[in-house]
Amino acid sequence: MDPDLDTHPAAPGVGGTAPGGPEPRVEVVRSPTEERNPRTLDIDVLPTLEVLRLINAEDATVAGAVAAVLPELARAVDLGVAALDGGGRIHYFGAGTSGRLATMDAAELPPTYGVAADLVVAHHAGGESTLREAAEGVEDDASLGAADAAGMRAGDLAVGLAASGRTPYVGGALRRARERGAHTVLVSANPAAVLAAEVDVHIGVATGPEVIAGSTRMKAGTAQKLVLNAFSTAVMVRLGGTYSNLMVGVNASNAKLRGRVVTILTEASGQPADVCADALAAAGGDTRVALVCLLTGAEPDRAAEEVRAAGGSVRDALRRLTTV
Repeated sequence: MDPDLDTHPAAPGVGGTAPGGPEPRVEVVRSPTEERNPRTLDIDVLPTLEVLRLINAEDATVAGAVAAVLPELARAVDLGVAALDGGGRIHYFGAGTSGRLATMDAAELPPTYGVAADLVVAHHAGGESTLREAAEGVEDDASLGAADAAGMRAGDLAVGLAASGRTPYVGGALRRARERGAHTVLVSANPAAVLAAEVDVHIGVATGPEVIAGSTRMKAGTAQKLVLNAFSTAVMVRLGGTYSNLMVGVNASNAKLRGRVVTILTEASGQPADVCADALAAAGGDTRVALVCLLTGAEPDRAAEEVRAAGGSVRDALRRLTTV
């Protein structure tokens, strides 16, 4: 039996089952996020400002909890870099808040870093419809997770997100991913998560009891957002998605983006805005190519050739051009 889970029949009349029908199971999850927070016991009788101060004080502890697991996060980033560098993909799996945060993170990478939309893929328990409206039971179905991970391949990376560290949907996905030869990472708010024994890396953020017991959209959700932001950003940086701290994967496909890219090129090269705009036009809207042209004086075709040979890394393209 799952050591973090007690399963037993519901008491008579509990759970909405009609008399004579099957008794529903009651699952008691044992996780730090389900405990009562001794610092917020009187939250329901406090003035509004004091309620907010309590919430803010608890939120302030999350960054420190994430800092404590940075070595594990670094290992996960390295696995992500290896997966994408080797032609594989990264898959996120989560239910409820975890799945919604993962979906948001994956969706924001293509416009930010210019990567393909299927490079980082998010799977939410129950499918797209449950992103907007919760569906009961889907997170408890390990077979749904296994089905969502069925297309994974050796060289891919599966990242499961589960505040409790035992969500069956996530467990099913991670097990299937391992069967397919993929590496696996678990992000939880439970350092003693039961699924930790089944993955390559466990990022167990000790966020502790929530302001409202069991409301893991709060501190646990904030921790997951921080972890995902750091994970995907670090992967993109390691793969050459930035030059210094500037986004260079943004392609100028409309007026607003052209303005943003000209600003990036101006800051990176020190050239006037009109010169950068001309370079961007000559590069066909490719920020990387335009920047290499501005920094080296290379013609667009040569710059594009070196950027491709460097796997999209501006710094590597610059090294190639300056060492020949």
